[in-house]
Amino acid sequence: MPHGLPLFFRRLRALLAATLLLAVSQAWADAYSEVRQLVSAGQLEQALGRADQYLAGQPRDPQMRFLRGVILTQSGRTPEAIGAFERLTQDYPELPEPYNNLAVLYAQQNELDKARTALEMAVRTNPGYAVAHENLGDIYVRMAGQSYGRAAQVDPAAAATVAPKLALVRELLEPRKAPSRRPAAPPRN
Repeated sequence: MPHGLPLFFRRLRALLAATLLLAVSQAWADAYSEVRQLVSAGQLEQALGRADQYLAGQPRDPQMRFLRGVILTQSGRTPEAIGAFERLTQDYPELPEPYNNLAVLYAQQNELDKARTALEMAVRTNPGYAVAHENLGDIYVRMAGQSYGRAAQVDPAAAATVAPKLALVRELLEPRKAPSRRPAAPPRN
């Protein structure tokens, strides 16, 4: 009987640990759901407050930090959002989504070289990340348009050969008006 008692306590301890882990992970899932619901309802300040509250206890959580960056972006707080995504890329360089969202913000500010670099990191990190590939293509198109435009300015004789290329670039960009604006969706649990 002495051997049965420790086994019972070990199993009880394992069961209690599993129950506690399940309760903690459920609380985390509830926090993510709550923040996502607040964002969906357009209650961005409340969502940001709830994300900050959560991050006070779990400051390294990449999912909530990413959600916080998305909230800052949607709130029009671009410099803060850029900072949030930059810190995520430094702390979690293996995650492609922060690079993608950082690139979207750079592209909105017409910082195409920075956007290209961030997107190249996203696709290097995850070669199967279609959103980043699409956004990178959009950046290349915008950069091509800028180069064709410069060529026509520098050499008016080149304008004749550049004009059809510029027309194609404009046609590619026209339907969306603003390429590279497809941020990554917030990660789900």
